[in-house]
Amino acid sequence: MTAQANPPFDLGLEALRTAYRTGATPPRALIARLIERASALNPEYRLFIHLLGADELEPYLAALDGKSPESLPLYGVPFAIKDNIDLAGVPTTAACPAFAYTPGRSATLVERLIALGAVPIGKTNLDQFATGLNGTRSPYGACRNAVLPDYPSGGSSSGSSLAVALGVASFALGTDTAGSGRVPAALNNLVGTKPTRGLLSTAGVVPACRTLDCVTYFTASAREASALLALTTGSDPLDPYSRHNPAWNHDSAFGVPQRFRFGIPSTPDLAYFGCAEGPALFAAAVETVRAIGGEPVEIDFSPFLEAARLLYEGPWVAERYAVAGPLLERHPDAVLPVIRAVLAKAPAATAVEAFTAQYRLQAFKARCDALMDGLDCVLTPTIGRPVTLAELDAEPVLRNSELGHYTNFMNLLDYAAVAVPSGFMRNGLPWGVTLFGRAFTDQYLLSLADAVQRRHALPLAGGRVPETSAGAQRAQHDKVRIVVCGAHLEGLPLNWQLTRRHARLVERTASSARYKLYALAGGPPLRPGMIRVAEGGAAIEVEVWELPSSELGSFLSAIPAPLGLGKVELADGRWESGFICEPCGLEGATDITAFGGWRAYLARAEAPRG
Repeated sequence: MTAQANPPFDLGLEALRTAYRTGATPPRALIARLIERASALNPEYRLFIHLLGADELEPYLAALDGKSPESLPLYGVPFAIKDNIDLAGVPTTAACPAFAYTPGRSATLVERLIALGAVPIGKTNLDQFATGLNGTRSPYGACRNAVLPDYPSGGSSSGSSLAVALGVASFALGTDTAGSGRVPAALNNLVGTKPTRGLLSTAGVVPACRTLDCVTYFTASAREASALLALTTGSDPLDPYSRHNPAWNHDSAFGVPQRFRFGIPSTPDLAYFGCAEGPALFAAAVETVRAIGGEPVEIDFSPFLEAARLLYEGPWVAERYAVAGPLLERHPDAVLPVIRAVLAKAPAATAVEAFTAQYRLQAFKARCDALMDGLDCVLTPTIGRPVTLAELDAEPVLRNSELGHYTNFMNLLDYAAVAVPSGFMRNGLPWGVTLFGRAFTDQYLLSLADAVQRRHALPLAGGRVPETSAGAQRAQHDKVRIVVCGAHLEGLPLNWQLTRRHARLVERTASSARYKLYALAGGPPLRPGMIRVAEGGAAIEVEVWELPSSELGSFLSAIPAPLGLGKVELADGRWESGFICEPCGLEGATDITAFGGWRAYLARAEAPRG
């Protein structure tokens, strides 16, 4: 990393809490130093369009007066805002001076962050109207890379990524429609969190494609992104595209990943656009994810890539035109030529074409969802290869398109994604991968990204100190594992209660040797009860099934007394949710522990199966 990317102070959330708690650095002093540093960096990096002055900062700093650092979770934390997101009293330009307006109210997300104690320090540069993935399409200047001057920052959230990478903000807000919150993360050694559509409010955000847009976080670590996401998700009545965050995707879902299956594109679907280092870097990333508990599964990646092409070939270009079009018609020269070229075909788009594209997209989504059904996530490179500023200048559309090869489909298909650093190229440029999954698996993906960062122990952006502690909490996502030992086993009379709820068999294994198995009185169907005991127990044959979390309630309500769901210890020491029996259910029951499992008991006793 360059000297400029290593500031003399740590802006990590925990480091700031400690500094404020001990009184070592008051918020006013820190923010003043950051503004001074940002002003010095701006002529070279062009990261800010507007840095807040002392008078503009004062209301935010004054709001902290008299409060203790413990009273607000983001007390005095400096953050930067992409300049297509409103900050009250400061012009929003979307990198187009002729479009600029001054909002009277901040975007909902900005309001939430300020209410939590965070302090905005400025509005950051971007590709005009958030149309681009490279960071050079701005009348306020091209944003160069934080590490190497011959490379771009990536875009469209160019300035936001640099604010964190160069150590002038603890975190920054970006937006992402086609990869704008992930490509800059990969190029600047950052975590780029592109949440599920609607998880973070877009009220007060200049749309690119309103039906697809997401607000994103740039952070040095996945753990910080998890904390920020947990603090700021929630439905917003001002945003009609806002969505409720389900319980399985709250902060309790962030933790240590257990065994999981992750998809990787088949070799023919991997594209590096001539980058000689890409294949080895991605192979190393696959081995890292395997090392944290993952089982790689090759998948057909072609439907994801076909869906991606719709973003700039279909009606979503017309949706972009809905924002910039009126200005373009009145003052065409106010819009950069490359943006005009992207939007040129939008006025000719028809409603018939729009519906046809929607039908195609839905067909791709059905195929992609089916591929992901048995997976916990998918791993890809974030970009195929970095491009130089000279290459972008020579072929701006082609090179920009290459940067979006692995990102363009994500919002179209309604997936969550996290870009995470995974190495450096020989020239020192950062390189990273993306973990993506079903909607509302954001905290699970951040858990995996955190494990990747801890495994690599790479230097963090902005001179941060890497996290080493894994914590004790187990990572969770939109599916829950259920241990069954009796009539719910595959092929037995009650297994339909699982399969009808789209559950899948994960593994056949055994409990720890701390259980007794009983054949309960009554039936049909015949049922066992498994009870944990202090001594005299044995390992019992069980199956582990994975059930959509949304189906758990109806499944639980169908379980008759004396059975219920509790925690079951497996042979390898894991604890999973599973069937247990209340002691009162043992009246009239027969101890069948010696058989080692329900199937063996049924076979030896020649009992009927249904």
